[in-house]
Amino acid sequence: MSVFNASRLIGKTVLITGASAGIGAATAVLFAKGGSNVILCARRADALKKVAEACSTAHKESGLQQGGKFVTVQLDVSDKTQVASLFDKVPAELQAVDILVNNAGYVLGVERVGSIADADIEGMFATNVLGLISITQLLLKGFKERKSGHVINLGSVAGREPYTGGSIYCATKHAVRAFTGSLMREVVDTPIRVTEIQPGMVETEFSVVRYRGDKSAADKVYEGLQPLTAEDIAEEIVWAAARPPHVNVAEVFVLPVNQASPTINYRGGK
Repeated sequence: MSVFNASRLIGKTVLITGASAGIGAATAVLFAKGGSNVILCARRADALKKVAEACSTAHKESGLQQGGKFVTVQLDVSDKTQVASLFDKVPAELQAVDILVNNAGYVLGVERVGSIADADIEGMFATNVLGLISITQLLLKGFKERKSGHVINLGSVAGREPYTGGSIYCATKHAVRAFTGSLMREVVDTPIRVTEIQPGMVETEFSVVRYRGDKSAADKVYEGLQPLTAEDIAEEIVWAAARPPHVNVAEVFVLPVNQASPTINYRGGK
């Protein structure tokens, strides 16, 4: 028995939102390495093409003969019209999705309540919550018809504990946690699995976006400690997806070793 048996992923079709960079891109490449087909969805078409190329390379290096089909779909999950027509852009052979990874999401700003722009509030909720729900509803019908499927939602430590300067982002991730928990209870009489991955500090474009492109401010978030990487979280996602069909990993709460909560960390170890 191998330590990490990924054979159950061979030939599976995975749809990943927010797949153009960070956790989404790393997850796509790892599924490709495991012999899966991947539908890569994100707003940035050019970036998606590069990820698809990386997926193709990873699959070839794996030596696996199954899987290896990669499709890119330019998609803004906050746009209901785009979500509704998603499968118009997916080849028929890949429309029976086995695994959905709801990764699309972002945080913008550190303003406190009373000073937060309406556009920022609406944008975060439209992508992090409403977009995730829309995609899930789109795919869940097929999961039920085929009596098979796995919904993997990207939550956050922010969905477990709120913190100053993150009221809207924390609210969206609390909503994701509640939605995921309700969904798991609603499909308990089916073979459909539901998982939430809850990362702590992960060094990707996340903080750069939060600080509106200020790389120096973003770097300070991780100063003095070793944060998680996109690849770290991709491993957790793919590991959860590769469990036996009767095993549902409901939650994975993963932090850097020097982080204990959104506000408790040790920065003297690096």
